[in-house]
Amino acid sequence: MSNLERDPGEMRCGAADGGGAESLAGREVPLGGPRAMRVSRTLPGVRRRMIGAWCFVDAYGPEVATMRVPPHPHTGLQTVSWLLSGEVLHRDSLGSLQVVRPGQLNLMTAGRGISHSEESREELLHGVQLWVALPDGARGMEPGFEHHADLPRVSGPGFTATVIMGSFAGAASPATALTPLAGAEVAVSGAAELPLDPAFEHGLLLLDGEVEPLERGPLLYLPPGRTGLSLNGDGRVLVIGGEPFAEEIVMWWNFVGRDHDEIVAFRKEWMEGDGFGAVEGFDGAPLPAPVLPGTRLRPRGRSR
Repeated sequence: MSNLERDPGEMRCGAADGGGAESLAGREVPLGGPRAMRVSRTLPGVRRRMIGAWCFVDAYGPEVATMRVPPHPHTGLQTVSWLLSGEVLHRDSLGSLQVVRPGQLNLMTAGRGISHSEESREELLHGVQLWVALPDGARGMEPGFEHHADLPRVSGPGFTATVIMGSFAGAASPATALTPLAGAEVAVSGAAELPLDPAFEHGLLLLDGEVEPLERGPLLYLPPGRTGLSLNGDGRVLVIGGEPFAEEIVMWWNFVGRDHDEIVAFRKEWMEGDGFGAVEGFDGAPLPAPVLPGTRLRPRGRSR
């Protein structure tokens, strides 16, 4: 999925950190044109830009809608597509053609550059779209795509978790991860005790139901050092986490780079070159890149 804002601000991310638990409010962003779905974007946020290598969290639905995201580019990141309801068709410039359904993972590693599209019929859609920033040593790698229909499940006191990325509660996802990560959908029933890796910072997002102490909408941030978290209720929760990302990055539109000049080069290549390849089979034109801001983009700290 893309950042479809026509006037995207600089999304400043980096290594400085500090503080305790935080409630990260989302902002509403349209996904597409005038009849667009609305998504709640909790990362990057006003105060905190990353959780581990996770650098982008959009939640959408449940809503009866049609998803139509034209071909667009990505660099330096992985896209993680996870659904609770509906089906979405992925196409990319590698020739991949794959429907993702609830409980399945579509993982696209952009590496040095890829383009893709996403679309659905009109139906009840509910899901999350996440990005993982690639470390410097991996961001120039060849692009790739993975579909995982069967993911490991693990149970504990009051919960059952599907491990999407990295490892959680002793189980590991088969999906490619380039930094130490945790990503899981956790079904909570009653009083639950979630184990957490104390080396990781974590974020929790309530997907449906009612689960204390989470609220509908905000992302709960937890700093490193915690070995567990008590939850209570009946619902589903997204858990993401990872070792604090040591590198400063620049995010603008659908690109992750390290400085202004890289972003300028990525945009120029998308608009004038062929380095991102072509998406075959989508009925429509690719997305044009927005105009760059008048000031230089700079990598900044993880939090303000």
